[in-house]
Amino acid sequence: MTLPPVKFDFQRAARAEMAREGFQPDFPPRVLDEVQSFAAAPTQNGAGRDLRGILWSSIDNTESRDLDQVEWAERLPDGTIRVLVGIADVDAVVGRASATDVQARANATSVYTGGPVFPMLPERLSTDVTSLGPDVDRRALVMQVVVGQDGAVACADVQTAVVRNQARLNYDQVAAWLQTSAASAPPALREQLLLQEEASRRLKAFRKEHGALTLGGVENIPIVVNNTVEGFAAETENPARDIIESFMIAANVAMARFLRARNSLCLRRVVRTPKRWDRIQALAAPLGAKLPDAPDPKALDEFLARRKQTDPDHFPELSLAVLKSLGPGEYVVEHPGAEHEGHFGLAVNDYTHSTAPNRRYADLVMQRLLKASLQQGSVPYTESELSELAAHCTEREAAARHVERFMKKVAAALMLAPQVGRSFDALVTGASTKGTFARLLSVPAEGRILRGERGLDVGERVRVRLAGVDAARGFIDLEAAP
Repeated sequence: MTLPPVKFDFQRAARAEMAREGFQPDFPPRVLDEVQSFAAAPTQNGAGRDLRGILWSSIDNTESRDLDQVEWAERLPDGTIRVLVGIADVDAVVGRASATDVQARANATSVYTGGPVFPMLPERLSTDVTSLGPDVDRRALVMQVVVGQDGAVACADVQTAVVRNQARLNYDQVAAWLQTSAASAPPALREQLLLQEEASRRLKAFRKEHGALTLGGVENIPIVVNNTVEGFAAETENPARDIIESFMIAANVAMARFLRARNSLCLRRVVRTPKRWDRIQALAAPLGAKLPDAPDPKALDEFLARRKQTDPDHFPELSLAVLKSLGPGEYVVEHPGAEHEGHFGLAVNDYTHSTAPNRRYADLVMQRLLKASLQQGSVPYTESELSELAAHCTEREAAARHVERFMKKVAAALMLAPQVGRSFDALVTGASTKGTFARLLSVPAEGRILRGERGLDVGERVRVRLAGVDAARGFIDLEAAP
C-alpha cells in the first residue's frame, strides 16, 4: 500500500526556527491583556502641530497594514523642495517598561518569512492603534528636510505633530501612475507624487555623487498560500520604491544630525569600512577595473554603475557578491562630541534607524531620545543602557536574517525537490571554515557545495549539480559539476 505524501507544514517550521533563534513567536497573555487597554494617543494637549490639512500619503506593499510613515512635499519659491516625513509616534502609546515594551525589546524586530509574519508589536497596535492608516488622526514625529536643486539637504528639523493619511498607496500602483501620463490618479495626488519623485531623484543623485553604492537587483520572497509554497515573488526596483528609499535615508540622516546638534545621545547605524576590500578588488579586476588599495566608496560605485549599464543581465549577481563582501550593519552609541564610522554603502556620516518604530525596537528607542531632546528633559537611557541595547538589537537583527534566510531555503528546497540531479549555473556567496555556499542563478535558492568546493571564493560563477534537498532542515546540497 502506497501512502500519500506528507504535506509540509511551513508555518510550523517557521515557528520552530523562530524559537531556535531565541525569539518568542507568541505574545504572552500579560501583553495581550495590556494591549486591549491601549487606545490611540490623544491628538490634543501637547500632541504638537496640527498638520492634518496637508495631502499626506503612504506608499508600502499592497498587504501592509503596519504603516510607519507618511510623506508630503512642496516646491519653495527658490526651487528647493521641502519634504516632510511623518513617523508613527509609537512611544506615545507604548510606555517604556510596560509589558508590551519589555516584549518588544526581547524580540527587537519583526520577522518576515514569506509565510507567517511575526510582528514585534501585537497586531492591534502595529496595524491599528499605532499605524498611520488612512483617514484617521494620529500622532507623529515629523522630520523636515529642504532638498536643494543639487540634491544637498539645506536644513533638517524634527517636530511632534498630528497627521492624517489621506491616501494609502502601494508601490506598483504609484509606479504605474508615475510612468504614464494617462494615469488614473487624482490630479492633486499625482502632482504631489511627481514632486516627491523629483525630490527623490535629487537626493539619489547627490548620494551617488558622494559615493553611495549602485546596488540592487531582484529580491525574491516566498509565496505561501494556505501553508503551501506556491513559488517566489520578485521585488524589483521602481520609482515608487526609490521615493521611499530616498526619503527614509534623508529622514534617518536628519534624525542623527538633529540629535548631534543638540548634544544628545544617539543610537547610530553604521556599516563599517569593508574588511574584504581585497575580495571586492578581485571581483573588479577580471572586468577591467582596478580599484584603489584603500576602500573607496566613490571608486567602487563608479565601477558598479558602469557594470550595471554595460551588463545589466549579470549585475544582480555582481551586486550580491559585493554586498556579501561589505558585511552587515550594526548599531553603536554616539555620545556628544564622539565620532564614529558612517554608513559605507550610503556614503553618509550621520545615520540612524528611526523610520519603522512598529517594526524595529531601535527606532522606538530613537523616538524616546528625540522626544526627550525636544522637551529638554532627562535622557531616558544611560550610555551604558544604550550600549547594551545597541548590541542586543544588532544581535536580534542578525537572528531575524537567519530565520528569513532559513525559511527561504525551506521554500526553495520544497520547490527544487523534483529537480534533484539537474545542473545549474550558480554564484558563490560564501566561502569560510563554515563551508562554501552558492546561489543558483535561474532559481532563487542558495545551497552548500559539499563536493568540489576547494579554491572557490565569493563572487565566482560555477556550474553545480543539485545533489539533494532536505526541506525540514533547509538543506540544499550541491556539488561542482564538470
